Amino acid sequence: MTASRSFDPERRLLVRARRRITLQVAAVFSLAIALLGALVYCVVVDEQDATARRDLAVAAMSAPLDHPPPCVWLFELRANTMRSSPGAPETLPVRETLDRVAADGRTRVDVAEVGGHTYLVRTQRRGEVSLQAVMDLYYPVTERRRLLRTLCAAEVAALLAGLLIGQVLARRAIAPLGDALDRQRRFTADVSHELRSPLARLHVRAQLAARRLRREPDPLLVAGDVDRLVTGIGQLGEVIEDLLLSTQLRQRRRPSGTADLAALAEESAEAEAARARQRGVTIDLRLGPGDHVVRGAQAALRRVISALLDNALRHTRAGGHIWVTVCSGPETVQLTVRDDGVGLDPRDGERLLARHAGVPHTGGLGIGLALVSEVMDAHGGTIEVDGRPGAGATFGIRLPRAAPDSAPRLSRIFLPQQVRSETGRTPEATAPGHGDGSL
Repeated sequence: MTASRSFDPERRLLVRARRRITLQVAAVFSLAIALLGALVYCVVVDEQDATARRDLAVAAMSAPLDHPPPCVWLFELRANTMRSSPGAPETLPVRETLDRVAADGRTRVDVAEVGGHTYLVRTQRRGEVSLQAVMDLYYPVTERRRLLRTLCAAEVAALLAGLLIGQVLARRAIAPLGDALDRQRRFTADVSHELRSPLARLHVRAQLAARRLRREPDPLLVAGDVDRLVTGIGQLGEVIEDLLLSTQLRQRRRPSGTADLAALAEESAEAEAARARQRGVTIDLRLGPGDHVVRGAQAALRRVISALLDNALRHTRAGGHIWVTVCSGPETVQLTVRDDGVGLDPRDGERLLARHAGVPHTGGLGIGLALVSEVMDAHGGTIEVDGRPGAGATFGIRLPRAAPDSAPRLSRIFLPQQVRSETGRTPEATAPGHGDGSL
């Protein structure tokens, strides 16, 4: 299943859309952080430059030559005689600028690279002398580089955070599309599965009616077969309507209404009687005493019983038996469908109830039993699975009772040779292991 999804064109489109959204979100996030970082860097550099120029101007105008501010050196040129502050670098001053200011008297402020160092140089006239104030920009430049490295690290972190946030947002944005795609596929699978059994029953009934009509041209003799065809067609329309309204069943907390589980079991067993007779399988219906009315949607519960019977028929060989038992307890009604067919591994019980399980007993993708599980969840019921390889399988459902009653019910057997026959309602007539309807 995972491999097929990875090569699914729709899935690939969803993956591409998710990646595109992730990259777009990361790009927007990174661009925003980059613009903010550039703004911060420009503001810091401008503020440092303005502060340095202001401090240097104050030092050039009033600071004494022997005691300049920290990181500032003063040089004074008077009548070709140069005086400097204590500890001034030997590569200073910038004599060319001093000579030019001594000649024209104009103040000049420059950034100079001297001896591998960066200086801010202010040269001006102070009284009768030409003075040059030099500030070492080592610390401001170092701070700028540190700020630049910090901003670069922040940009990388922003990119990673943008990718992570983009991934989360993309998954949330694409999730509804993925769910819609899954619902579409599930609906298609449900339709294909749910229509298969009714169509198969109608096909068998139509064949039987055609054969009988050829043998016995009197229409009155095939009226029963025609009535069953009409009933089957009506049930087929009900299946389609129920599939179209299946989303409502999933959205409701509990389906409203009541349904007689025993009547639904009789109806489903009778509907499968022709197919069972054609396969040489006996359907034994046992109805315990009491009322078997439960809370739920009648159409959905009919689909559950039909799916369980269809699963049993598809895995029971000719000459085999299927036992359908309905019994009531103080608070619940239980229905079990047991067959003596190919059986199953009890460890596969949970997988049988999952879509596309691929367990051999399901005869395919296991959609029908998954639908049973979903309907049980919607009705607040439970489903149990038991069996052994080669020794048949048992599926049981439990539903809350709606209205207890003590009226006894009859037991019916649907044989391969006849549609239905009465067998009485005594406990001794119950199939072995199914008298109480337990698993």
